[in-house]
Formats: sequence, C-alpha cells, structure tokens
Amino acid sequence: MTTPAPPAPVPWADPARSQAFEHWLHAMAAEQGLRPDSLRLASADASFRRYLRIDGLDGKSRIIMDAPPEKEDCRPFVQVAALMRQAGVHAPEVLAWDEPQGFMLLTDLGAQTLMQVITAAGAPTAVPQRGAPTHELYMGAIDALLRWQLASKPEVLPPYDDALLSRELALFDQWYVKGHRRLELGAEQQRTLASALAAIKAHNLGALGAARVYVHRDFMPRNLMLGEHGLGVLDFQDAVYGPISYDIASLMRDAFLSWDEEFVIDITARYWQQARRAALPVGSDFGEFYEAVEWMGLQRHLKVLGIFARLTLRDGKAQYLADTPRFIGYVRSTTARYRTLAPLLRLLEEIEGGAVQAGYNF
Repeated sequence: MTTPAPPAPVPWADPARSQAFEHWLHAMAAEQGLRPDSLRLASADASFRRYLRIDGLDGKSRIIMDAPPEKEDCRPFVQVAALMRQAGVHAPEVLAWDEPQGFMLLTDLGAQTLMQVITAAGAPTAVPQRGAPTHELYMGAIDALLRWQLASKPEVLPPYDDALLSRELALFDQWYVKGHRRLELGAEQQRTLASALAAIKAHNLGALGAARVYVHRDFMPRNLMLGEHGLGVLDFQDAVYGPISYDIASLMRDAFLSWDEEFVIDITARYWQQARRAALPVGSDFGEFYEAVEWMGLQRHLKVLGIFARLTLRDGKAQYLADTPRFIGYVRSTTARYRTLAPLLRLLEEIEGGAVQAGYNF
C-alpha cells in the first residue's frame, strides 16, 4: 500500500510571521487535538487573508485563517459569524483566535463551493428546470438568505448608506476608467457619470431600497459551500445593514458565472414569493422589486469593475480582471433597459469603444 505524500509546506513571505505562526500552531494543536503535519493551503481570497486546512485526531478537518492584523481586522468576521449562526445559517464557528497576531481556527464547512458543483460539467448553457440539481442548489441558497434576512436588526451592523455607496461607486472611475482603461474623462463625461451615479444612489436608497435587512454583500456561489451539514456561507465579514435587493442581485448576477435571464427571473421571483410569505419588506409588485434588483445590481457591477481593476493594478492579482467583460455585459444590459440610464450607456460605450445598442423600458 502506497503511503500518501505529505502536504507541500505552506509558504511564508515573512519569516517572523512564519515563526510566530509555528509557535501558535503547536500550542493550539495540542489544545485542540490537531495534527500539525497535515497543514496545507486551502484557499486565498481577494483580500490579504488566506486559509489553511488541518486535520484533527478525530478525523475531521479544521480551517485556519491567516489574516495579518495590520492589513485585516478580524473582529467583523467574528461578529458576523456569530450573527449568522444565531440566525440558523451554517457559518464557521470560531474555535480559537489569537487576535493580536491574526490567527484563527474555524470549523470546516467543506472543500467544495456551490460554484464548483455547478460548473463541474462545464459552463452553464441551458436554463435549469425546476427540480433539476442546479435549480435546487439555488433554492437552498435562497433558504439560507431568507434566514439571514429574517434575523435582521437595526444598529447591529454598519449602515449601507449614501457615504458607503459613494465610496464604492467612486472605484469605477478611479480604478477601472483611470487605472485600467487609462482614460481621463472630459468635463461633459464627468458630469454624465456624476449624474448617473447620483441617480443610481437615489434609486437604491429610496422606495424599496429603504427596506433594510442584513446584507452579506458577496452572496454568490463562490462563497457558498456544500458539506456534510448542508449549505454553508463564507466571506461575510463585510456585511452591512442595507437594501433588501442587494444579496439576491449578487446571487443571480455572479462575478464568475452567468445565467440566461429566464433563469435569473425565475429564481428572483421564487425568492420574492418566499420573502413575501415570510413578511420581509419586498413589496407586493414583483415588477417593482425586479427593477430594484436591477438597479442595485448596477451599483454592484460598477463597484466590482473598480475592485477587479484595483486587485490587478495594486495587488498584482491579474486573474480578476479577466472577468470584467462579464460585468461590462451586465452594465450594458441594465443601462439599455431604462431610459434614464441612456447617458451612462453612451458613456460606457465611449469608454469601451463600442457601438450603442439600446431598447428602453419606460
């Protein structure tokens, strides 16, 4: 019988941090019943955090978060993890935490993301039918989202307010237009962009946007895990208290996965129906709610374009910029649907160098 090869050593850029981790690991492993020799890389995300996997003497794996404290504040992660678990959402439990050094031991939600399951047979090409595995996976995601939203209370999480929306939208001009496209907008173009962003903020903060719940802010298949205890949720540390339309927009207009609009509408409608039955503030008109989701999604698309450009230009993570065409497509689709967004569509085409194609809803 062949003995499995030991895992590759975990690389460290900072020898001092490596040494500090080794001291923490061996003391913590003795307390928690873990095997230090099983330590291996699990994943990294768009921030400065990374995750390691380690096996326990009980045969179960755990996750270690490595988050340099000068770059990452782990307190929101701990707070939101507790809120999610209280809401009945399967989120990691914090088993040990060295706050000054930024090392944390967590329960392991599994090694397979919802996105990996969906794309296992290749990129989606058809609309999943009700009862099909992919359809049921999304319905499971909706169940978790509803539990999270039903636990919402004001003044617990930071508000998703005008100031935060403004900071996020500013990323589009700063990092995507100026940084990635290397363009300086003219005076008229700047006025067009400013007017469009003001309209997006006003739409998202008013009407249905005024209905507030807990917002994950990155609720998408890449951050949903499938394990032995069902669907789990990760990457929630930036959660806020904000528009109810945000997380369903994030789920159905994914950063790394695109669906036919028929499927997007179907899942969004099913979410809306269940949310209404649960007395969540989604309104009585699905058309109005879907419009709110589209406008909220537009804000997210512009923000993500800026973030992906920043990850490439500032942080050297070029893989994210490869997905910007997906978001350009999302922006085109939404701005082409509403007359008030026509100037933004024309500006986008000037930035991208393409032709204007529009068909408006009134």
